[in-house]
Amino acid sequence: MDKTTYWILRCEHRLLFLADGAQFPVGHAADFGNPERALIVSESPECRHVAVDVAEFPKIPGAEPVSVRAIFTLAGPEIFALAGRATQLLDWQANHRYCGRCGTPTEIVADEPAMRCPACGLLAYPRLSPAVMVLVRDGERLLLARSPHFKPGVYSALAGFVEPGETLEQCAVREVCEEVGVEIANLRYFSSQPWPFPNSLMIAFFADYAGGTITPQPGEIEDAGWYLPAELPLLPDPVSIARRLIDAALAT
Repeated sequence: MDKTTYWILRCEHRLLFLADGAQFPVGHAADFGNPERALIVSESPECRHVAVDVAEFPKIPGAEPVSVRAIFTLAGPEIFALAGRATQLLDWQANHRYCGRCGTPTEIVADEPAMRCPACGLLAYPRLSPAVMVLVRDGERLLLARSPHFKPGVYSALAGFVEPGETLEQCAVREVCEEVGVEIANLRYFSSQPWPFPNSLMIAFFADYAGGTITPQPGEIEDAGWYLPAELPLLPDPVSIARRLIDAALAT
């Protein structure tokens, strides 16, 4: 018996989605022009999810283009995770069409997620950029900050990318000090989340305030301050680990 194939079709950073059924369109390769660069996103004995970039969406009754973020609200975290993985794989494929060493067009490796250069043999695997997020606490107070890139009025925990040769713990200490001039102690792991905007892996921690005066980093932090639970500003959307991190702090 043939597996059911769900197609994650992307065009101009949007995915085609059946909102009423909370799923992606079902079909065969021929239904979408027999795409040659389709990627398997997930596979089980019953079904598979396949992703491909298309020049334009096919006309499918009930299907609408939506953003990746919107899928969390429409279908929940499991389908959102599939959409995120598909997005990261499609970005990886699009960004590695040519060998970074010799410039030869690459080809898909059949038995692993890699793009191979047929000339020099260089393998390019999907890129992940680890980033550390830290929610600093001083008793009941939470240190929240605002980046100029956030939605208007939104404040969140501090975060930054891990640098080469750096541990997660070193990154947490450095980022907090750089962004707001504060020292931390008692770093405690909370959770992690793949974040497909575009290819991050967010690793979230709690930390205790250990000294220093809040001094926002110019160009990176628009504003920062201490907030009591009853006086919180606008927080990130529930789709993000930042919101789960803050909610977990408020529940303890």
